[in-house]
Amino acid sequence: MSIPAVSAPDSASARLLALAEEHIRAQGFQRMRLVAVAEAAGMTHANVYRYFPSRDALADAVTVAWLKPIEAALLDAATAPDPAPDKLERMTLALAQAYRDRLEREPNLFALFVNAVEKARPAARKHRSRVRELLGRVVEEAIGEDADRRDRERMMNLLFDSMHRFISPPNLLQDRKLPRAAFDERIGAVLQIALRSFRSRAWAIDG
Repeated sequence: MSIPAVSAPDSASARLLALAEEHIRAQGFQRMRLVAVAEAAGMTHANVYRYFPSRDALADAVTVAWLKPIEAALLDAATAPDPAPDKLERMTLALAQAYRDRLEREPNLFALFVNAVEKARPAARKHRSRVRELLGRVVEEAIGEDADRRDRERMMNLLFDSMHRFISPPNLLQDRKLPRAAFDERIGAVLQIALRSFRSRAWAIDG
């Protein structure tokens, strides 16, 4: 199912999107009703379907919009002039901390994101592809353009495997009671181990 595009900030679809996000932030997706969103937007229930074909499509659009600032921050880091290892560290740390921040500040919207990940919704698949694409750019910088494609995949696998606890939304939800100081300390330690493996080319060893 495709995710409807928002044509302009003041369009009806953008208004519906903003109102749906407010409802989900306040009471959770399970309690969000299209009728209530339509009434808040000053339109009929049936008219909502002109912009979003289903409640799930509206939820996907909310999730996509909610994640865009994270993707924008990763893009800025990926295109910065810093050395590749420094960018890789900053991007991975920023991703994990952004997820944790949103879990703490907007738990209902984070729960919607987790649901999208667990059900492989289009919004979650699109976000995961974008994150892998941006990190992949920096990985290629780190290993060089002439490196074997398998080296890129090994390095990506090592990065995602080592950081899984900190960048997997369902895992973060399960670990939500872990104090933030402990979370930051652990992710820093694991990330340094992963970066040392990159520098020593441990990722290039056949398993």
